[in-house]
Amino acid sequence: MDAETDTAAVVTMRWTGDAVELLDQRLLPEQVVYVRCASAAAVADAIRDMVVRGAPAIGVAAAFGVAVEALRVQGRPDAGVAMEEAFARLAASRPTAVNLFWAIDRMRAGYDPQDPRRATEAMVAEALAIMEQDVAANRAMGAHGAALLPDGARVLTHCNAGALATAGWGTALGVIRSAVAQGKAISVIVDETRPYLQGARLTAWELVREGIPATLITDSMAGHLMATGEVDAVIVGADRIAANGDTANKIGTYMVAVLAGHHGIPFYVAAPWSTVDLALPDGSAIPIEERSAEEVTGFRDQHWAAGGVAVRNPAFDVTPAALVTALITERGVVHAPDTAQIAALID
Repeated sequence: MDAETDTAAVVTMRWTGDAVELLDQRLLPEQVVYVRCASAAAVADAIRDMVVRGAPAIGVAAAFGVAVEALRVQGRPDAGVAMEEAFARLAASRPTAVNLFWAIDRMRAGYDPQDPRRATEAMVAEALAIMEQDVAANRAMGAHGAALLPDGARVLTHCNAGALATAGWGTALGVIRSAVAQGKAISVIVDETRPYLQGARLTAWELVREGIPATLITDSMAGHLMATGEVDAVIVGADRIAANGDTANKIGTYMVAVLAGHHGIPFYVAAPWSTVDLALPDGSAIPIEERSAEEVTGFRDQHWAAGGVAVRNPAFDVTPAALVTALITERGVVHAPDTAQIAALID
């Protein structure tokens, strides 16, 4: 896999040999446009500005950001200093998704400033390996998670945890894709996911392209559909999972989990092991990104809020582990996750 990712009907990012091209998710579903990034600064800007989003995809993009910077500064006497600046700039791009820091640490560990040519080759090879391993992890998650979905299941998902949020296949949507590939008749209820509309713009786009039955709802309709017996399971992704199983995901996930618990509906979290942060004992230590007020008061060129109103825009919330029916990773399924069970997956 040296040119583009294995993504079913979606190519999230592709390596050209001297740059990484990222599908600009800000323009979906109207336009399919790729942004060429040939420096760490360009990749950091793309992560910050939501050209690329989703915890696994952010991690892979950051790895390519390191690789392109190594190519850019190769042969310069200050290459080592420039690379440290690149690591720092990428790490500052977004705070919540732990995959970003995992990927940067992995790339830094393989960089040898004493041998720039070999270090550059190693950075490119490592970034490609991280991309391949992400797709493999997603497919393994899909296989594990598909067994949890009965034929005919109506599955609600929040935000976008599909191929667009990863290097390919997807986490939550990867489970759904795998179940469909097994011949199961799965339909998906898509929360629009305010304020950035990742469900309406991205998840719905992926599902429609692949012919998987999908119905779009506003976030406020989820409880009604659960109460009327129209939801059989909930599957979401994650941006960071604490050692005890508390899970940070897109804002609104916590409310969906509470509703699912009240109605006795299984609530599943699908995420690669790189999303688990064993350094944090519980969700209270997960940093929550606060984004621009403009994302709440309007979208693109449309504005609907009263001028001068105060705005809060936390991009994520934390779902307590007690509300998670099972955690699905490439290492297996953990039912009723807690500190001991998650620790058991380390080996």
